[in-house]
Amino acid sequence: MRAAVLTISSSKARGEGEDESGRRLGELASRIGAEVIATEVITDDRDLIEERLRFLADEERCDVVLTTGGTGFSPRDVTPEATRAAIDREAPGLPEAMRAASREHTRHWMLSRAVAGIRGSTLIVNFPGSPASIEQVGDAIADALPHALELIAGRPSRH
Repeated sequence: MRAAVLTISSSKARGEGEDESGRRLGELASRIGAEVIATEVITDDRDLIEERLRFLADEERCDVVLTTGGTGFSPRDVTPEATRAAIDREAPGLPEAMRAASREHTRHWMLSRAVAGIRGSTLIVNFPGSPASIEQVGDAIADALPHALELIAGRPSRH
């Protein structure tokens, strides 16, 4: 499995601080058996996010693209809109499970606007920007991701 990690943070893109969230997403990708072939840090720009998602899916042929950041209520949080523009079909159960897992860790769990979906044969999943949240919500969906990727690829799989 080929994976890409896309950190969406204008401050991190300017070099302000370490990209801890991207590192943790890379660890999650490795944990589910994926090889991380690309890691990028980009600004909170809807057109740029959409372009990078399309490129990683269509040109790099990633099986999964994991994003972090830009899923909240701030006017600059446009990752869900860019993701919806790039995907063919939504996969609502993944962000629903992630929000449910967040509930025990933060009282603001319902403020996540993260989405997930499929573009061609690529699964794209938005994660929160908080490094601690990535592990919490990642644990909630990690077991389902390999099975989802098998289904997307059209490989026979037990249900």
